[in-house]
Amino acid sequence: MDRTPEKILIVAGEESGDMRAASLVREILALRPGTRFIGIAGEHCRKEGVETFTDITELAVIGFTEVLRNIIRIKRVFDQTLEHARRERPGLAILVDYPGFNLRLAGELKKLGIKVVYYISPQVWAWKESRVGLIKKTVDRMMVLFPFEKDLYARHGFTADLVGHPLVDEVKPSIPRDAFLKQLGLDGTKPVIGLLPGSRRKEVTRHVPVMLEAARLIRQELPGTQVILLKTKNLDRQVFLPDGSSVPEGLTFCEDYYNALNACDAAIVCSGTATLETGLMGKPMVVIYKTSWLTWLVARIVIKIPHIALINIVAGKKIVEELLQENASARNIANSLLETLEPSRNAAIRQDLDRARDLLGARGASRRAAAVVISEL
Repeated sequence: MDRTPEKILIVAGEESGDMRAASLVREILALRPGTRFIGIAGEHCRKEGVETFTDITELAVIGFTEVLRNIIRIKRVFDQTLEHARRERPGLAILVDYPGFNLRLAGELKKLGIKVVYYISPQVWAWKESRVGLIKKTVDRMMVLFPFEKDLYARHGFTADLVGHPLVDEVKPSIPRDAFLKQLGLDGTKPVIGLLPGSRRKEVTRHVPVMLEAARLIRQELPGTQVILLKTKNLDRQVFLPDGSSVPEGLTFCEDYYNALNACDAAIVCSGTATLETGLMGKPMVVIYKTSWLTWLVARIVIKIPHIALINIVAGKKIVEELLQENASARNIANSLLETLEPSRNAAIRQDLDRARDLLGARGASRRAAAVVISEL
């Protein structure tokens, strides 16, 4: 089968993967101008010139029950992706995270003779370590973000490329804290709490109500506390207001993610990449997560690690509190957040976050990942 080396298929199934993929595309183009990218991605990748035949919104589902409800649509996207691969004949494929879809796709692409580079390893360290055997058969190069991932693959006789985490480059404010708070009409002398409910609609609708109630309780204990809800651009503002309610007192919406995080004294954060972003900003946090009961039941059976917050996993210990499912009540969240604001506890968390930041690698992760890709062209 003839292949065109300067054409790359890229598949990023969700918002965070789209952001990581966009940075990678930008660095590849800096090293190899003229490379053409096609695939499944979103707004971030399109800004870098990726020609998308499917938007990430088609795949933005989470949890076992959600996947089952959308299985026909996911299968249609899968088949369309293979058809594009057959027709376009890319020199290689970059599969970004999203393992439920991408690991199966990797096997089919290999059958077509297309080289597969996987960026951001499936979380085999959390569950299904047996998938390493499948990865060895279907993936030509695996690029990992964390040192413990490289060690895990090495134990299975597979050499992974440790490139570090691109967030080390990306997570930084562009405006001084006081100036940003002034832009928002907030008082820099009063406490500021951030709410990070997630980037997917289901996450937001599950987390926002309990986060808002926790914020209300915190404001009772600390009058004058200001609350910033960090809203993702891919969801309408109304999604963040339960039952079409009006904006609660003391709440400010903001899409300027890193400047808003920098303005916060502490945050209530949906488990996921946001815990790393908040940690890189050095902000104490309480991590929460709620999902369907079926998804939760299955997760409790299959997940084999003691922590779910990425910042705790990277640190190898519990730096910040994790409140999951029924434990993620408004009262528990408020109490835990207030504890993080106590001076001695606050200082200890910040010290641990500094140490965890060092474990995420040096700057230049996307450039190092780009070099791995180009070596396979």
